[in-house]
Amino acid sequence: MFRPVFLAALLCTACYTTWHAPPSHATEQPNIMVFLVDDMGVMDTSVPFLTDQDGKPKRYPLNDYYRTPSMQRLASQGIRFNQFYAMSVCSPTRISIMTGQNAARHGATNWINPRSNNRGPKGPPDWNWKGLKSGELTLPSLLAEAGYQTIHVGKGHFGPDNSEGSEPLNLGFQVNVGGASFGAPGSYFAKENYGKGTKRSHHAVPHLDQYHGSETFLTEALTIEAKDRVSNAVQADKPFYLYMSHYAVHAPFHSDPRFADHYKDSGKPANAQAFATLIEGMDKSLGDLLDHFETLGVAENTLVIFLGDNGSDAPLGHQHDVACAAPLRGKKGAHYEGGMRVPMIAAWADRNDRNPLQKKLAIPKNRIQTQVASVEDLFPTVAEITQVKIPTKHTLDGTTLTTLLTGKADANRESTFLMHYPHAPHRSTYFSCYRDGDWKVIYHYFPSKASEGSHYQLYNLAKDPFESTNVAQQNPAKLNEMMKKLVSELDRHQAQMPFDGEPIYPKTSDQVAVKE
Repeated sequence: MFRPVFLAALLCTACYTTWHAPPSHATEQPNIMVFLVDDMGVMDTSVPFLTDQDGKPKRYPLNDYYRTPSMQRLASQGIRFNQFYAMSVCSPTRISIMTGQNAARHGATNWINPRSNNRGPKGPPDWNWKGLKSGELTLPSLLAEAGYQTIHVGKGHFGPDNSEGSEPLNLGFQVNVGGASFGAPGSYFAKENYGKGTKRSHHAVPHLDQYHGSETFLTEALTIEAKDRVSNAVQADKPFYLYMSHYAVHAPFHSDPRFADHYKDSGKPANAQAFATLIEGMDKSLGDLLDHFETLGVAENTLVIFLGDNGSDAPLGHQHDVACAAPLRGKKGAHYEGGMRVPMIAAWADRNDRNPLQKKLAIPKNRIQTQVASVEDLFPTVAEITQVKIPTKHTLDGTTLTTLLTGKADANRESTFLMHYPHAPHRSTYFSCYRDGDWKVIYHYFPSKASEGSHYQLYNLAKDPFESTNVAQQNPAKLNEMMKKLVSELDRHQAQMPFDGEPIYPKTSDQVAVKE
C-alpha cells in the first residue's frame, strides 16, 4: 500500500538530483591542490623539462631512468615551466610559498633545525630561525577567511620545536596530518611506526598511528589521509585548498617496495635505486589524487600546481658536479642551477574547455613555458585565481603567473631571481646569487676551493646553460653591472648578512680584483 508514495519519492529525488544547481563555489571558487615534493629537482622525472635550440622538449638519460606516468598525464593536459626557481634548501621555499616573499625578505634563509639555531659560525645573528608565527598573513589563512577548507598533509618544517610555526594549525590550516617541525621522516616504513619508538623518534611522523605495524608506506598513508580530508570538504560543500606536501623524496632513502623491481637492474647504487622508488611512489600519489578528484566529481574545478621545493638530492654525485641533475650542474644546497631549478606543472585535474572556471584560466595542453618564475609567485597567483584580496600592508615579492599559465609571454614580467644563503656549514656556504635575463652572478662572501677560488662567478645561461665556464674575468663590465644589481636587490629585500663581528656586505667587482 506504500508503493505509490515510495515511487513518487524516488521520482522526486531523481528530479532533484538531475536539476539541483551545483554549489556556488563550483563556478566561482576553484579547488586548489599544491602538490609539493621534497628534494625533487627538474631532472628527477620522465617528463622532459629542458628544451633543445628549437624550444622542443629534449630527453636526457635521467628522464629515461625515472618513471613518472602521473606527471606525464598532468603535463599532457597542462603547462610546465622549465625555468622555475625555488630556494636551494627547503624551509626558505616553504615559507616563500606561504607568504609570497623571497627568503631574503622573510628572513628564514636556511633550513630550520628543529632543535638548535643553525645559523652557522658567521651566519646572521637575527636570521628568522623561528620561522612563521601565529597571526602572520599566509596563503592558507587568506583562503580560510574566504570560505576554503584548508588542508595540510605531510611535511611542515615552518618552525622549530615548541615554536608556533611547528604546528600548521597555527598558520591558517584547519586540518593538519603529518606536519611538524622537522623536515625528514623518522622512517618511511609503517613497521617502524614511521620512526616512533626508534632512534629517530624525534622525527616520527605524527597523526598516523592507525597505520603502525602495517605494510603501508608513508607516501601511501599520506595519500589515503589526503583523499579522506578532500572527501570531507566536498561533502561539506566547501572549496578546498590542499597543500599536499610529501616527505618523499627526502632522505633517509628507504626503498618503496612497491617499485623496487623497476630499478634493480639499473646498475645504479642502492641509494639511487631507493631514491627512484620514492619518486615513483610520489608519482603514484599524484595519480591517485587526480583519480579521486574525478570520483568526487570535482576534477574539472580543481587546479593542480605541482612543484619541488629545491634542487635534486639524488645520491648520484657531488653537489657541485654534473651528476644528479645532469646535464645541469649542482644539487640541493648548491648555487648552481641544479640546486635551484625545480619541476613546475599547472593543469586542471580534468580538462573541459566549456567549464566556466577553465574559460577564465585557459591553460593550454602539453605546453612548455620558458619565462623565468619562482615559488614566491604562487601566493599572488592562487590569490588571483580564487579571487581573494591580499591586504595592501602585506609585502609581496612574487607576481601573478596567470598570463604565463595561459601559455603567453608576459612582457611586463622581469626575468629575475634572487637566492640568498648567508649560512654555513652546508654544501655551498655564505653565498648570494642573482639572475637577470640571460645572466647569473654568484657572490661568495668567504671564497673557498668549492667556489672556484673567487668571490665571483658569472655565467651567460643562454650560451652556457650548464654553467661550465665562469666568465667573470673576461666580462668585467657585465660582472660589475650584475653585482650592483645583486647589492641593490639585497638592500631592497632588507636581507640579513653574514656576520663576523659586524655585517659582511658583498663588494662590487670594481672594489675587489677578480681572480679565478
